[in-house]
Amino acid sequence: MKQVLLAAICVTALCFGFKTSNAQAPGFKVGVFDLDIMVQALPEYRGVDSLVQSYERDTLGAEYQVYLSEYQRLDSTLHNDSLKGNIPKTVMDYNTQQKQQMAMQLTYWQQIAQNKENQYRAQLLQPSYQRILVAYKKVLAAKKYDLILKPDSYELGSKVENMFPLVAKEMNITLPPGLTGDPNQALNDVQSGGVPAAPTPKTGTGKP
Repeated sequence: MKQVLLAAICVTALCFGFKTSNAQAPGFKVGVFDLDIMVQALPEYRGVDSLVQSYERDTLGAEYQVYLSEYQRLDSTLHNDSLKGNIPKTVMDYNTQQKQQMAMQLTYWQQIAQNKENQYRAQLLQPSYQRILVAYKKVLAAKKYDLILKPDSYELGSKVENMFPLVAKEMNITLPPGLTGDPNQALNDVQSGGVPAAPTPKTGTGKP
């Protein structure tokens, strides 16, 4: 096991060393870009973010309440039926199964809601990603980069080109200041709030 782990570390180190050494080599062109960061810098992103928050509040919030109400109804029904003692076993088993399903939905609601929100956001942002990809491919064709890295994936001092302004120029949009300088600043802006990041759903407690 230790030998396998050591081999994996060595391969990773060699790959990183290959990237770094080639990034420094004369004539070897390296660009820095990230689709997700770029899409968050688009003017329409805040509008999409607002729609996603409304979806979280109105649609997912209402769905959570349906599951919670149904769980409480089934719990009350099972309790009353058990006191009566004359309810058929098939009915009791069915209601128990339904209650368990509702409990499962409520227990994993945060994960379920996050997946639904991500799908909704991706659907809304699909045209934006397509616009970026068209501009990105034009820049690639014009600049003929040998390697594309993401921000924060290369050593300080490596000879790289910031592709964010080039893609923005193709799209005829203005970038936030942080994306026009050091490419790693793009990642810092997302983490510090300079570029809005996707919110986490807060719909329901996730507990029945």
